[in-house]
Amino acid sequence: MTMSGGIEGYDLIGDVHGCGATLAALLEKLGYHRRRGVYRHPRRRVIFLGDLIDRGPRIRLAVTIARRMVEAGEAHIVMGNHEYNALAYCRRDPEGGFLRAHTPRHNRIINETLEQYRDHLNEWDDTLAWFMQIPLFLERDGLRVVHACWDQGLIDAFRRDHPDGRMDEAFLRESAMHGTQAFAIMDRLTRGSHLLLPDNLEIHSGDGFRRRSFRTHFWARDPRTYGDVVFQPDNLPGDLELRALSERERARLSYYGPDEPPLFIGHYWCEGIPALPAPNVACLDYSAVKFGRLVAYRWSGEPRLDANHFVWLKVPRDERAMPRPWEIDFD
Repeated sequence: MTMSGGIEGYDLIGDVHGCGATLAALLEKLGYHRRRGVYRHPRRRVIFLGDLIDRGPRIRLAVTIARRMVEAGEAHIVMGNHEYNALAYCRRDPEGGFLRAHTPRHNRIINETLEQYRDHLNEWDDTLAWFMQIPLFLERDGLRVVHACWDQGLIDAFRRDHPDGRMDEAFLRESAMHGTQAFAIMDRLTRGSHLLLPDNLEIHSGDGFRRRSFRTHFWARDPRTYGDVVFQPDNLPGDLELRALSERERARLSYYGPDEPPLFIGHYWCEGIPALPAPNVACLDYSAVKFGRLVAYRWSGEPRLDANHFVWLKVPRDERAMPRPWEIDFD
């Protein structure tokens, strides 16, 4: 197929989470080379799936690489829940607090980002302004990209007032209020769907948090049990995978059918060797910041995805000892 700009295809890259040195190495492996401070490829473009920030050791480097590529026309990006969370965490609400409460949990999630920007506050303010320009989803050249879940009804509703796919300040403020349509849109597109565990059960997650809900996928045609839709590395407690979905729970789920265009998502911190969860769906989040894999998919227009098109690097445990952002020459 002929793609816009005369390119041959897109290299879609999953959640980086501050593994900036590994990102640079992955781009080199994909055939991108740094010229005039920007990674470029003569025939291809990158699409970042969001979640550049938080947790990892090279957050500023990850943001710098991605932003320079986007602004030079060498890449696109969609909003991740961590970029959105940073915006809400730093924006005041009408009562003088913040759109995202500064709870111990929220503080812990963003702490590494704030620490790495602590001596670069103007750069952080400028980065937040750039986050506001990131669209919630992309649909171009026969593919679709969203951080967590493609829900056509919610995307159509958002497009009516935001045809460029980007939120404004009013939407950001509304999205922080539970029960609003803006909250539903932002929550579903950047966090996906999730179901509450029954009987106050908890999952002790691999990232150190306790959760009373589990993440679900959205490509099961007629799901009947929790096991039909669970999509996360943490096992459900006991025999909950056999538990029948209620009609109310089924109604909460989105659905992406097999005849829809190829879709690329991140967010779900998969593990192991990258694989396709559905013939037209690829998840590219393979827990990079937990010393998993930073994963790309080389898409060249194929309507049916092929697991042989995954490219990845394992994130070394010594990434923190790799060159620091200010030691890497971007000039």
